[in-house]
Amino acid sequence: MIHEVLPVGMLQCNCSVLGDPETAEAIVVDPGDDISAIEEILSKHGLMVKMIVITHAHIDHIGGAAKLKASTGAPVYMNENDVWLYEQLDMQAGWRGMETPERTEIDVPLRDGQKLTLGAVEIFAMHTPGHTQGSSCLYIPRESTLIAGDTLFRDSIGRTDLPGGDGKKILQSIHSKLLTLPEDTAVTCGHGQNTTIGREKKRNPFLNRL
Repeated sequence: MIHEVLPVGMLQCNCSVLGDPETAEAIVVDPGDDISAIEEILSKHGLMVKMIVITHAHIDHIGGAAKLKASTGAPVYMNENDVWLYEQLDMQAGWRGMETPERTEIDVPLRDGQKLTLGAVEIFAMHTPGHTQGSSCLYIPRESTLIAGDTLFRDSIGRTDLPGGDGKKILQSIHSKLLTLPEDTAVTCGHGQNTTIGREKKRNPFLNRL
């Protein structure tokens, strides 16, 4: 499976481009901005976008979804608990001093345990509330990979002081869903460096606060 990660936008959100070489299908996760750079990766591998998946509705993760949908026709998937937050995109833009990007409809609710497919690869959605009410991760067992959005970071966890955040819930989500994955699972974080589940179990100073 192709998995390219590129930091996009002013907050350098890690956008993932997942591709299947056999079918030329692609899933784009968190196209926050810099859609032309995302499209260059798609073109390089000869991929067509099958779906756009949003881990949560903060502007740095969803800001480019409407533009990517317009250029590809691919449906947008997001947990419906974050729709209210997406509807406040103008307020989020105001926090950052940026123009409000175009909004799009959320075509498919992303539900806990939902199975997505990319060629022969199975990808499972995990609802991990805490950073936002609808925060979700994607687990790819065959690749031993977790796309964690802003739920889990290297040596840290997602902030919970913004609307919809809940410090107790994010720790419950991490302990009950993420730390139960195999320790060699590679974690693509929403920002910054990659990590592994095993490393965060041993070294993350935030995970003993439950």
